[in-house]
This record gives sequence, C-alpha cells and structure tokens, in this order.
Amino acid sequence: MTRAAARTAEQRKHDTIHRLEHDVDVWVATASGDGEVPHLAPLSFVWDGAVLLTATAATTPTGRGLRDHGVARLAVGPADDTVMIEGTAVAVSPADLPEEDAEIFAGKTGFDPRELAAPHLYFRIHPRRIQAWRAREEAEATDVMRDGEWLLAD
Repeated sequence: MTRAAARTAEQRKHDTIHRLEHDVDVWVATASGDGEVPHLAPLSFVWDGAVLLTATAATTPTGRGLRDHGVARLAVGPADDTVMIEGTAVAVSPADLPEEDAEIFAGKTGFDPRELAAPHLYFRIHPRRIQAWRAREEAEATDVMRDGEWLLAD
C-alpha cells in the first residue's frame, strides 16, 4: 500500500475547511453527568466559517453533556482523513436560534429539530483547537488551529 505524502500546512488548512464546509456528519464526544464516562454520538452539523451548529434531543447523554459541561471533542471524516476539533459548546433553544440559521441547518442536514415532538437544543460549538491528518507523516504537525486562531492566515 502506498502512503500519501505529508501535506503542507497550507494544504491541510485548505482541506480542513473544505471538509467542514461539505461534510454533514460529525462524531461528538462529551462527558457524562458525573464527568467520568465519555459519551460518543453521531450528529449532523453545519459550519458557518467560524462555528459548528449541531442539534440533539435535550435529554440525550450528548445533549446533557454539551449543555452541562460546555465542552466537546468532535471528529469529522474517515480514519485516513480526519479533522479533530476541541471546542466549547453553547446551547441555543429553537425559539432563540435565528430562523435563517435553522433553515440553513435543516436544508443542509435534512434534519429539522423544530418539527420534532421531543424538545431539542441546538449547540454552537466554537473550535479552540483543530487538528487534521491524513498520513502517518503528518502526525508531528497536526494542528491547524490553536486557541481559536488559525495558524495560517487566509
């Protein structure tokens, strides 16, 4: 099997933004109520260029973890082209989310929490650190964002 060459930092950032703009699914890891047992769930998301917007039922372990702890670790993409995100989460009720944001979310994901009987929350996830890797050769320099700032200018 031929391994892909390591990408430049510029290419990793470009590929990361492309994945965030075009993918729809993300794995979200949160802490349990007691902070001991992590929980992992697949959710749909939309990227607005700065923040990921996702949604889940308010009573699920993921919903409670995001609401109660306000932190999450996310993974987008397959194992051989992964974007990992550490971020802070802010809960937003459907009534408080701007209509335009709810329509964009529903249009991209095919999922509209406003239409469901069970109470849902939207979550704005603000990235603090983003890592991207595609090859073993990239393992030493995976960060493309630290402390909420892209490492390379646009």
